Amino acid sequence: MRRSLAAVAATLATLSFATACGDEEKPPADSTDAKVIELTFADGTVTPNGDRVEVAVGQDIELDVTADEPGEIHVHSTPEQELEYAAGESTVTIKGIDQPGVVEVESHELDQVIVQLEVR
Repeated sequence: MRRSLAAVAATLATLSFATACGDEEKPPADSTDAKVIELTFADGTVTPNGDRVEVAVGQDIELDVTADEPGEIHVHSTPEQELEYAAGESTVTIKGIDQPGVVEVESHELDQVIVQLEVR
């Protein structure tokens, strides 16, 4: 009988451990909400300037753009994305990136990396 109790205890411990590990691998609850990044284009410069921003795999990224003239943003994802923005205030969306890694978002007109998306 002791062996039966020991086997039951070992099984319960294993199941408890497996359940706890499974909870840790779930993405954060807010990872489905779009990540918002504010960009400002003025006098031939852009801010931020090469900052690294963490995003979840598949998470959309909204770029809130304030610009003194219209332009285009290039996203080096697979597939690549080209997003046009207007002068004034506008919002453009980078569709969720489904491969982990670092993805550069840049302005070809300024020859500058705006942000690096660290996709996890």
